[in-house]
Amino acid sequence: MTGPLAGFTIGVTAARRADELIALLERKGAVVVHGPALRIVPLPDDTSLLAATTELLSAPVDVVVATTAIGFRGWFEAAEGWGLGARLQRGLSSAVVLPRGPKAKGAVRAAGLTETWSPSSESNAELLQYLLRMGVAGKRVAVQLHGEPLPDFVGSLQAAGADVVEIPVYRWEPPVDPAPLERLVEAVLAGQVDALTFTSAPAASSVLRTAGDRRPALVEALRRNVLVVGVGAITAGPLVAAGIPVVQPARSRIGSMVRELAVELPARATRLRIASRDLEMRAQAVVVDGELRPVAPAPMAVLRTLVAARGRVVSRQDLLAALPSGGEEHAVETAIGRLRTALGAPQMVCTVVKRGYRLAMEPA
Repeated sequence: MTGPLAGFTIGVTAARRADELIALLERKGAVVVHGPALRIVPLPDDTSLLAATTELLSAPVDVVVATTAIGFRGWFEAAEGWGLGARLQRGLSSAVVLPRGPKAKGAVRAAGLTETWSPSSESNAELLQYLLRMGVAGKRVAVQLHGEPLPDFVGSLQAAGADVVEIPVYRWEPPVDPAPLERLVEAVLAGQVDALTFTSAPAASSVLRTAGDRRPALVEALRRNVLVVGVGAITAGPLVAAGIPVVQPARSRIGSMVRELAVELPARATRLRIASRDLEMRAQAVVVDGELRPVAPAPMAVLRTLVAARGRVVSRQDLLAALPSGGEEHAVETAIGRLRTALGAPQMVCTVVKRGYRLAMEPA
């Protein structure tokens, strides 16, 4: 077995930088299921961004909030394409510029601007507190968004008397082809995913929305069976609001998220001692005495049911109900045979005559 994530199946919902995230996960041994939850409207084609930029430049700007590096940089690149680059730089040069973190600070400087202050926590909350202490009544404040509205942030500024111009950089829309996301949701519900990753709050909202009337079942699966990992607190927001626990890295970076995942996921694996062998569960594989052994969906469904019973006898009827596609009673016998072969140790699964099957461990 190679890599800390070998044998684990991890869902990726990202659209932007998905290739980078997938490569990092696969390098650590994971099997990746990609279901992009969103698509990004290209900035040069975004009429909303052009309209917001034009409105902003119609009057002096007092304060500029830069929330993300790629968003701020992309805004200036789009403005250059529209012939507004120099005008935008001049319009913001006399404003108080507040980047949210080090990367945004770099983008601000690359645009020829100088930051006034940046929060050490890289959080919107600390940035908002600074603005409110500074006083924004009567001031014109530009807030660069990144794929999602910031109603609490913007609303607080407006309540304090600011004239806020929202700059909708990288507007998110539903994916052109929803099928991959649907398949990812189905895989989560079928117990075929060990962890689900999120890099933006809109993606989290999109996944919950895509579930439709399956949302309660999806939320339950994400609460109990799947490790949910978000790149930061803002990303985790819609999930936490739904009661889903979210693991977050200390730094809001994709690399940090993958490193956190590589520690957390193996630590949470179910481990059992069966027939003098060590068994460790994955979504679509098991590790037997340190050896990774893939298991097909039907025998894996049977194994999960037997593991949940912790050595107690499970009837053929209950095992049949657990099979993904159902079938006749002989389907259970076939799945048991395939499971024993996959485990490489047939004695781990015991036949109990006229009753069913159990794992070769002491009853719980």
